[in-house]
This record gives sequence, structure tokens and C-alpha cells, in this order.
Amino acid sequence: MGLRELLIPQDKAFFDLFEKQAAINKEAAWQLVALTEDFTNVKEKRHQIELLEQKGDLITHDIYTQLNSTFITPLDPEEISRLASALDDVLDYIDGATEKMYYYGIESTDIHMIELAKLIHMSTAELESAVKGIRSIKDPRYIDERCIEVNRLENLADDVLAHAVMDLFKTNDAIAIIKFKDIYEHLEMATDYCEDVANVLSDIAIRHS
Repeated sequence: MGLRELLIPQDKAFFDLFEKQAAINKEAAWQLVALTEDFTNVKEKRHQIELLEQKGDLITHDIYTQLNSTFITPLDPEEISRLASALDDVLDYIDGATEKMYYYGIESTDIHMIELAKLIHMSTAELESAVKGIRSIKDPRYIDERCIEVNRLENLADDVLAHAVMDLFKTNDAIAIIKFKDIYEHLEMATDYCEDVANVLSDIAIRHS
């Protein structure tokens, strides 16, 4: 065991936790896609995503516990805190969107919700790959490429939201407009937070490469 291992006995713990959090985010996003594509058994499907959100909260708590008890960390404490918070925000908005779909009592999803869910899932898949890359940062360019792709997907989500709202306001059902607009915006916010995660990862790759 080298000096670094003696000084940082929990060095790998942060990376393990981040990778678990990123994997949970991707799984929740995949379940979101499944829900929007097949809007049946909504209560049960929403509950499964809620359980993932709770698991994610426990991991976030573990990250902060490790941060408060580790003298020397593999990344700057601020970087660890920002990454944990941003990953948690993504999961919160995935869960929040499904909560709104359920409690608002909408009868069906639409193409815009499906497109946004797919963009969230693609973003979380890119982030999972990028998170794995920060363990050793052997290829910072690879991490940066994943982050650039997440930024591109977020821009696409902005376009989907704009078209969704435009189509929505062609209808005359005020209650439906309020419900659907809130769900659209919640889904789009999940992609915004994916971009926040990407920005943190890009900064880490630059600082530690």
C-alpha cells in the first residue's frame, strides 16, 4: 500500500457512489421513457421511479457523509458537492415529472413528453459514461465529448419544449394547458440539470487532467 492509499483510504468511495448515482439516474430515465410510451399502470410505474429517487437520496447522503469525514479527497470538496447536488437534481426532476403525470390525472402522454423523456434518457447515458471517466481521467477528451453531447441534447429539449407549448396553446382546454405545460417544463428542467452535471464533469476533467 502506497502513501496515497494510506492518506486517502476512502479515495475510491466517492467514485463508486457517483457511478451508482449516475446508474440510478439512467435507470429512472429509462423507466420514464417506458411510462410515457405506455401510459398504463401509472401508479405502479410512478412508484418504481419514486423508489429509485429514494435510493438516489441515500447515495447523495452517503456522499456528503464521506465528504464530511474524509480529510483528503480525490477531488476538490466543492467539486464533489456540486456533482452530488447536480446528479440529485436530475433524479428529483425525473421523479417530479412522473409525480405530476400521476397526480394531475392526465389520461395519456403525447409525442412531446415521449421525446423529452428520450432526451433525458440519452443524456443520463452520456453522463454515466462521463462519470466513469473521472475515476482516472485517462482520456479527458472522451469526458468532454460526452459533455458536449449532453449540451446538444439539452438544446434539442429546448426546441421540443417550444414546439410543445406552441401546440398546447392551439387548444382551448385551460386546465389541460396548465397541467401539460407544467409537465413539459418539468421534463425540460431535467435536461437542464443534466447539462449542469456535464458542466461540472467538464470542469473536473480540465482541472485534473
